[in-house]
Amino acid sequence: MSTEELREQDEFQLEEEGREYSASNIQVLEGLEAVRKRPSMYIGDTSVKGLHHLVSEVVDNSIDEALAGFCNTIEVTIGEDNSITVRDNGRGIPVDRHEKLGKSALEVVMTVLHAGGKFDKGSYKVSGGLHGVGVSCVNALSDFLRAEVRRDGKVYCQEYAFGKPTTEVKVVAECGEHEHGTTVIFHPDATIFQTTVYEFDILSNRLRDLAYLNAGVRLSLTDLRQKDENGEPRRETYYSETGLDEFVRWIDSNKEPLIKDVIHITANKGGIPVEVAMTYNTSFNENIYSFVNNINTIEGGTHLTGFRRGLGSTLKKYADDSKMLEKVKVEINKDDFREGLTAVISVKVLEPQFEGQTKTKLGNTEVIGAVETSLREALSNYLEEHPTQAKAIVEKVILAAQARHAAQTARARVQRKSPLSGGGLPGKLADCSSKDPAESELFLVEGDSAGGSAKQGRDHKHQAILPLRGKILNVEKAMDHKVFESDSVVNIFRALGVTIGTEDDPKEANLSKLRYHRVIIMTDADVDGAHIATLLMTFFFRRMRPIIENGYLYIANPPLYRCTKGNVSEYCWDEVQVRQFIDKYAKGDERAVKKQRFKGLGEMNPEQLWETTMDPENRLLKRVNISDAAEADRVFSMLMGEDVLPRKQFIEENATYATIDT
Repeated sequence: MSTEELREQDEFQLEEEGREYSASNIQVLEGLEAVRKRPSMYIGDTSVKGLHHLVSEVVDNSIDEALAGFCNTIEVTIGEDNSITVRDNGRGIPVDRHEKLGKSALEVVMTVLHAGGKFDKGSYKVSGGLHGVGVSCVNALSDFLRAEVRRDGKVYCQEYAFGKPTTEVKVVAECGEHEHGTTVIFHPDATIFQTTVYEFDILSNRLRDLAYLNAGVRLSLTDLRQKDENGEPRRETYYSETGLDEFVRWIDSNKEPLIKDVIHITANKGGIPVEVAMTYNTSFNENIYSFVNNINTIEGGTHLTGFRRGLGSTLKKYADDSKMLEKVKVEINKDDFREGLTAVISVKVLEPQFEGQTKTKLGNTEVIGAVETSLREALSNYLEEHPTQAKAIVEKVILAAQARHAAQTARARVQRKSPLSGGGLPGKLADCSSKDPAESELFLVEGDSAGGSAKQGRDHKHQAILPLRGKILNVEKAMDHKVFESDSVVNIFRALGVTIGTEDDPKEANLSKLRYHRVIIMTDADVDGAHIATLLMTFFFRRMRPIIENGYLYIANPPLYRCTKGNVSEYCWDEVQVRQFIDKYAKGDERAVKKQRFKGLGEMNPEQLWETTMDPENRLLKRVNISDAAEADRVFSMLMGEDVLPRKQFIEENATYATIDT
């Protein structure tokens, strides 16, 4: 039967099945089958992010025990096989028989969606695991899970595979009468996840945040895959005595403080515990991190709205009452109060309303008033009691307003002409012919020489080239109007088609007319090239962070060498590949191999640049992502700030480990 006949037969069968659509066509997914069928609905995705989210779900259960006052130690271990062990000293999951389902409560918690103590307000007053699918989802997406419970002088255990019990709940050992807690050991299912390799730094960032958010709780992370010269595994411990106060000081550790104090506010309004820590530094950036029941609400929500309202109204009233604005010729608006601000907001809500299981935005309207009132009362008292610090903050606000007005004029240079209407694109841009952003990419190339080679060697349909002359402005230390007066910065904005400033946020980047969905930084593989790449990444992080958050920013990775032996020639990206070439083709004799080192992109002809760095079939691109915004902010401030010593120490400690997630 021909291919065409097979296709017609398949189409006929589909039509027949469509006509017979009945109850038999309705799939009912029992138990945890729904989670395995559509894992992204429950954990966000099945990439690196979703893989690490499994650990968060289990740890969050332990944190809920801490919030309830029954746990102060949580230990996380990465096994040599990339299994995860989470052990706490909480009360231990109940193991007695569940009356309604007729099985152990432990099995119910591990195998039934929307089952857990989070719905019983007598068990937990507040909880991050609102939906009750956390640990059962982890079970569903693991090829092995073992739950151990220590309570009542006994150790209970049950094992599972792919969400289904493989053993009964049974007593496996005795323990001390006062020993209690839960241990969950699981291994992610390789048929579900794109990778099953856990990254120490991602887990470390999450545990560090939890330690700051829960003062007095000790967390630890041990990696059995990494051993030191004595055979000891890598281990870090996270503990905070004062909580958010230390969190803010850590975030601002590489910034010059405007005031030495961290304003630490704790209150309870309408049954909603509110905690805020804030300070000001001399930078021009705003950094606010918000949490609800220990969940990082990266999209903000009503608690952030309440904070901004309370901050703006309180500072404006103080400035008016102190008559500091009488001689100011520019109008102060709400955004001026947040320049140089670093703040962490943490609220505990009995029944939080999140957008989906990923919990990235809070919707409870009652939280606005609770946070606004708490902040207004405490901040007013602080400003009255600390007039020197209050004056410094208001003067910073006035400076921000003056800079904002200057930036409005400078910003017009970027947005005077629309790139899509013609005449608005920078003269040095060699654009691609495609108008579809999804298939278009822009190379930001160091220097005119490399830019010339890239223009000649590129794919004209899909690849655009923008040469950059000299080092781009360090936006970490530049005021707004200086940023928009920089020719290099203006050219990047125009080439991308990005506008800056909305009615709600004058610094927000608008990507609605973004012309390329791949923005590729292509610099020389030397120290100067790395510096330029860092300056560009700082620019995108500070001024166009949505480019990174949407996965549009990449780093090109040109080869360092071209090795030749006889008629065999290969490009090598590092010394290891050079050694492999010598061993393979010259039997280890380095003198028999001709080794060409590329000092810069300009030394490559267009054909070489295409086949090594620009050809989608052969090139190596590294995608830039942000796994932890607070850590990224701290590192950028350290790398691009004024203080040399911490920058030197960071480079010495991390140079050999430098990677960018692909």
